[in-house]
Amino acid sequence: MPVYNERRTISEILRQVREVNIDKEIIIVDDCSTDGTRDLLKHLDKDIKIIYHAHNKGKGEAIKTGLREARGDLVLIQDADLEYNPQEYYKLIQPILEGKTDIVYGSRFLEGNKFTLSCPYWANRFLTFVTNLLYGSKLTDMETCYKVFKRDILESMDIEAVSFDFEPEVTAKVLKKEYKILEVPISYRGRGYHEGKKISWKDGLAALYCLLKFRVRD
Repeated sequence: MPVYNERRTISEILRQVREVNIDKEIIIVDDCSTDGTRDLLKHLDKDIKIIYHAHNKGKGEAIKTGLREARGDLVLIQDADLEYNPQEYYKLIQPILEGKTDIVYGSRFLEGNKFTLSCPYWANRFLTFVTNLLYGSKLTDMETCYKVFKRDILESMDIEAVSFDFEPEVTAKVLKKEYKILEVPISYRGRGYHEGKKISWKDGLAALYCLLKFRVRD
């Protein structure tokens, strides 16, 4: 769970994650929060592993830090806000447990969810379209946070992402390796920028560049 300035939501999302009745390890990487999030994290029980970045590095770097600490067979990425529902972990991991696939994406567009902001909605649609065009896939939601991988797949990659470019990079690389990505519908409660949403149009341009870069790179 990459965390940056999520004081208002971190306690609640952790409560929800803990309630999921699955054998799991919870790894939090605080990316140098400055809003009091760190003070809350310091009072958590010892069953949660917490890593603190000395300075802000970006979401991609936080995920890479967490991956180096992960020991489970599967890796699921959870944002520290309340846009996604941890109770959907069950259906996210089930296709992998049944041997149907090695990678599952939770698609917000298969469930008929309403998006608070139109700009991120259309940016997600466009970037997913470009992904399908470049890599011959049939995804509906490339930018989703809820991605589940067998851990050895991620460990086999040299991930370069620093920020939100983690999503297009890992998607491009697994598609080039011809892994099957299975999508399952998930619920979604989008938040606005006044609630702490951080992704911007600049991240959309970076994602587009990332998709193009990894298409032509060996």
